[in-house]
Amino acid sequence: MVIWGSGTFAGTGVKKVSGFGLPGGTVSVIDPVQHAVKQKISFAIPGLRSEAIQPVGIKVTSDGKKAFVALGPANRVAVVDAATHDVIKYLLVGQRVWHMAFTPDEKYLLAANGVSNDVSIIDVAALKVIKTIQVGNLPWGVTIARH
Repeated sequence: MVIWGSGTFAGTGVKKVSGFGLPGGTVSVIDPVQHAVKQKISFAIPGLRSEAIQPVGIKVTSDGKKAFVALGPANRVAVVDAATHDVIKYLLVGQRVWHMAFTPDEKYLLAANGVSNDVSIIDVAALKVIKTIQVGNLPWGVTIARH
């Protein structure tokens, strides 16, 4: 399991650490004090085999209310309520989505799609993909400078 972050989420006062690993297709919510998995978040997309759903990257909004999970070969970004751990929505992006980055104002989330050689731009408030930009071969990640 790979640890991706920790913090107090959505005013719950509960400290959590979450992680993901391949294979398995889940994200684990871990209590860092008790060193125990408290919950596993599963992803199910109608029409896709479970093997195609592979969490490979996670970004959490600065207010801790939403998490965006890149699902690799599922070509989707899952939007997760960070307080309840429920999947709110799946966003269709390019092929083999990898890592993501928020713009400094967090209005947009950019997701690198390795096989389709593009970056999807997600409107964070509307929870929808608004544009796709062709880039170089096999993009794996996105970094945005904060000014």
